[in-house]
Amino acid sequence: MRKEGGKQEKEDRKRERRERRRRGRPSRSAVYRNIPKGRLSWLLLKDTITSCSEHRVMGMAAEAAFFTLLSLPPLLLGLIGLLSNLDAVAGTSALPTVRGHILDLSGAMLSERGVDEVITPLINDLMSGPRPDVMSFGFIVALWSGSRAMNVFVGTITVMYGLDGHRNPATTRLLAFTMYVVSLVVGAIAVPAVVLGPGIVAEWQPQLAGVLRYTYWPLLLLLCVSFLTTLYHVSVPVRSPWREDIPGALVALTIWALCAYALKAYLRATVEGPSMYGSLAVPVAILLWLGMSAFAVLVGAALNAAVDRIWPTATIAAARAESERARAAAGAAMAAAVKSRRSRAEAQGIPEPADPLVTAGRWAKAWRRGELREELERMRRAGNDRRRRIQGTDRRGAKSVTVRAGSRGKGSSTVRRSRVRHGSGHGRDKGRD
Repeated sequence: MRKEGGKQEKEDRKRERRERRRRGRPSRSAVYRNIPKGRLSWLLLKDTITSCSEHRVMGMAAEAAFFTLLSLPPLLLGLIGLLSNLDAVAGTSALPTVRGHILDLSGAMLSERGVDEVITPLINDLMSGPRPDVMSFGFIVALWSGSRAMNVFVGTITVMYGLDGHRNPATTRLLAFTMYVVSLVVGAIAVPAVVLGPGIVAEWQPQLAGVLRYTYWPLLLLLCVSFLTTLYHVSVPVRSPWREDIPGALVALTIWALCAYALKAYLRATVEGPSMYGSLAVPVAILLWLGMSAFAVLVGAALNAAVDRIWPTATIAAARAESERARAAAGAAMAAAVKSRRSRAEAQGIPEPADPLVTAGRWAKAWRRGELREELERMRRAGNDRRRRIQGTDRRGAKSVTVRAGSRGKGSSTVRRSRVRHGSGHGRDKGRD
């Protein structure tokens, strides 16, 4: 009996663990259970495109690119100022190495003319001596604008999941600031690694040449996927398994690689030769690259949100239903307030004002353009005639007497009376001294 009871308890515990694992994400939603895979893929693509269109992914990507571009110059200035102080205090020579890396990174995306005319003179001026003012001001501006760009990603991802309002704005901004600092660390590792490649790194560290030959790009891909997955994971106010955000990260990196290749070909064909942008070609190229990167990140988030709507996580589905109920309650409260206001207005005999947009729409449907103009002119003339008749009636019914006293001589006075002729259609005053 004890053995049978122990086996039953083990089976119950196993069943419990399986239920807990399934509770995180159902196998499939009942709506999509019997749909073929091809049709399901089409629905997923359609939902992703619809989400990108509804949440203005292009506009949000442009906003994030603008604030990121705004943070790059002060961040660069602050970094150079910090290294200048460190070299002056410690007697090291890290600044020339950083200068070479910055010029290499600039030359990877910009033309030689842009690097020689813009980037090199700026760096040479900053490296002339220690700049504590530049360091402090640069880091403050960079942290503000960079966290503002990251706040665009966090807010847009939250709205894509239908969970807006679940997180405090201050908490959202703090999360954006933290993720921006993490992105700086990841970017400081990933961007030079992509630009330099395994060959240069192997020359720098010869003992790692054999390992880097096979693990360089997989490790770099793992770093980027981990960062994007973490960004998607923490941006959603409701916790879900971390691995569920990996598909969006993979799609974002794929889109980024394709767009980066196309953008590089476009820039080499336009910026290096005669460009219609002139001296603005370099910042336009950087802005295009940043906008393309932000677009790829947001498309990956839209894909994750579409996957969650098709195969919903229990916690996110419950939070989404709660948000919908809160929005419905807010709409019902607003409708009740409007109804109460209308009832009070009707009780007091106050006419309800007409909506100008509704009135204009009805007029546009009821009249053609020429007829509408004629009708408006007729109403204007009728209003003027009515106003003149009212003014004429007021003047005909009025009788004013103006007395002015003056001294034309000794004890003399002049009295002037104004009378109104009671004829029709005149309304002119006749004065008699």
